[in-house]
Amino acid sequence: MSMLNVNVKRLDPTVELPAYAYEGDAGLDLRANESVDIAPFERVLIPTGLAISIPDGYAGFVQPRSGMALKRGLTIANTPGLIDAHYRGELKVIAVNLDSQQTIHIERGERIAQLVIQQVPVVHLTEVDELDETDRGSGGFGSSGSK
Repeated sequence: MSMLNVNVKRLDPTVELPAYAYEGDAGLDLRANESVDIAPFERVLIPTGLAISIPDGYAGFVQPRSGMALKRGLTIANTPGLIDAHYRGELKVIAVNLDSQQTIHIERGERIAQLVIQQVPVVHLTEVDELDETDRGSGGFGSSGSK
């Protein structure tokens, strides 16, 4: 397994560093750096107390935690949240409560999202008059069926 070194800065000296829950996991758990109540269908910006230096050629993607989504209705509004390599500000999570009945209470230090760091190529676009043909063509939005 290859290893990528990423520098992280604690903006709050008491915050826990992101960590993998299990060996082989793709996402590092991000924690809330403050307690917050999220009313039904409300969006809030939750700080993590961390900043990172993602290397050139990579990007960070903030994604929901499946257990939080299933059990409590908490998800990420702009999933995946994109963190560009040159961003050096605090990592924050745009959380939304999808439960129509219950306010979600998040405790400081609670795991609220996952950070996945992936290699991303620099893309050069070439304008053409026609695209190559494929079996799928322009079919989308359910064109492959549900079975």
